[in-house]
Amino acid sequence: MSIRIDREKCIGCGQCVEICPGTLIHTKEHKAFMRYPMECWGCVSCVKQCPVHAISLYLGADIGGAGSQMTVRKQENLLHWTVNRPDGTEEIITVDSRDANQY
Repeated sequence: MSIRIDREKCIGCGQCVEICPGTLIHTKEHKAFMRYPMECWGCVSCVKQCPVHAISLYLGADIGGAGSQMTVRKQENLLHWTVNRPDGTEEIITVDSRDANQY
């Protein structure tokens, strides 16, 4: 698992740089980037923090994602995870963050 950063969508706010626990995200010319994507822990902190959905979690074939990308939109306690598949289809999975640690 790794993240993908869409530099065209990135507004250079730096929130992803601040939240990344592995200090893997950096900025150059006011755009976020990751030097070594293979070192990404897959914690998705940056995906949840990005206000413009410029960061997505890449779901490779090795974990059954077949190249899908996942972003998230917050709405109070709800997280709306959007999975965009390579075939153009989309699925939204809503999770209440208050229930996240019950499993």
